[in-house]
Amino acid sequence: MDSAPVSCNFVGNSKMTRARKVLEEAREIKNPELDLVEKGLATFDELPGLLSMEFVTRLTLSHNKIRSIPSTVANLVNLEILTLFNNQLEELPTAISSLPKLRILNVGLNRLTNLGRGFGACPSLEILDVTHNKLSEDGLPGNFWMMETLRALYMGDNYFENISPELGKLRNLQILVLRNNDIKHIPRDIGNLTRLRELHIQGNKIQWLPPEFANLDLGGSRSIIRIEDNPLAPPLADQWILGAHHLLEFVKTDAYKSLYGNAHRTRR
Repeated sequence: MDSAPVSCNFVGNSKMTRARKVLEEAREIKNPELDLVEKGLATFDELPGLLSMEFVTRLTLSHNKIRSIPSTVANLVNLEILTLFNNQLEELPTAISSLPKLRILNVGLNRLTNLGRGFGACPSLEILDVTHNKLSEDGLPGNFWMMETLRALYMGDNYFENISPELGKLRNLQILVLRNNDIKHIPRDIGNLTRLRELHIQGNKIQWLPPEFANLDLGGSRSIIRIEDNPLAPPLADQWILGAHHLLEFVKTDAYKSLYGNAHRTRR
């Protein structure tokens, strides 16, 4: 009866020992890529010296139990890829936005309700994954939509009801994932995202698409558009059944622009 807790402690200590061994080996050979997946880690304190290893460019801490990131993460000045998928993060430190070379940040499957003050100041961020959190529009800082370097934004499975018109500022965006939220309206400014090649807005509460969809090049064979599981207005639903190309062509017509305008005047 008494052996189970000892066994659990042993397993936990064993994982921690392996994590420290990874650090020691990396320090010796200056390995720029650290893999600390599923090591039973709860805090960065269990990784002594990690945040002074300036040579690290890729840090993977997925499938742990980490609740917070210390502000000293800013010391990792060469960090390009940070992955904290499936942890217990509730907030991100402002220091994240000061990492000069950070290109990819994956904090999916955590407990984030906001991204922290000034997050949009990230100077080099290209891919951001915040899928499966507790984020809403109120959890995004005022400068969030100023990250013009973003190429891919994954915000599915959160609590968004609205998306700011400032979305249109992300002019380099190629992939936008907003699936499985509570979004009712897509801002007309989405038409500014002329480089968009993938759009996932399935599983929301969208009835109408803005006519500015006509500006998007999503009808090609290499493009992906997902709109299913929305309460689309009948004219759109009928076209969607025929295929994405039919829907996109319909949105370009004067007839659709008139329907859209009438629907929004009625709503107001």
